[in-house]
Amino acid sequence: MFLENPVNHKEQFGWIEVICGSMFSGKTEELIRRLKRANFAKQKVEIFKPAIDTRYDDEFVVSHDSNEIRSTPVPSAAHIRLLADGCDVVGIDEAQFFDEEIVSVCNDLANSGIRVVIAGLDMDFKGNPFGPMPALMATAEYVTKVHAICTRTGNLANYSFRKAANEDLVLLGETLEYEPLSRAAYYNAMREAQKHKEEQSLSEQSNNNR
Repeated sequence: MFLENPVNHKEQFGWIEVICGSMFSGKTEELIRRLKRANFAKQKVEIFKPAIDTRYDDEFVVSHDSNEIRSTPVPSAAHIRLLADGCDVVGIDEAQFFDEEIVSVCNDLANSGIRVVIAGLDMDFKGNPFGPMPALMATAEYVTKVHAICTRTGNLANYSFRKAANEDLVLLGETLEYEPLSRAAYYNAMREAQKHKEEQSLSEQSNNNR
């Protein structure tokens, strides 16, 4: 469980909180909850998200449960450093889509006394660590890993299985493109997908040889 850091005004440093997990695990929901609490406490809060994330809204950060909070879309991590001046709390959603500079940006903000709250996918659809997330998790004071429920077994899910036949690393999507799976269900699904791909390739070769 995450416990908010008690503020010691003698120490002029902030800290970093990372909320990570699979698709549909409630990452953005938790991010919004923490930021709304800071807003309620009359702290100056700014929220940023990558400009490419336009699934629900161009400006709002929106969870799968339709909770939302206004944000500033930015094309790169460097813009956050420029726009976060004077903030008490900075929130960042979909951090996995940012460039590697997001790590130094977040640490610079924390070193200047700002509380930084980050949400992002810890693994991509192939089950590999996603972008800058490992480095963010390593340098954060607090890491909260949230889980979805596996759609095939009902167990805890920490993998995002891509149902769409697309190999691009970045593919924005929802339930039509992705489903959360447990470890066993994910590897079974990946094995089935690989088998289907090989059968399709053999079929195409056979048709070309006719």
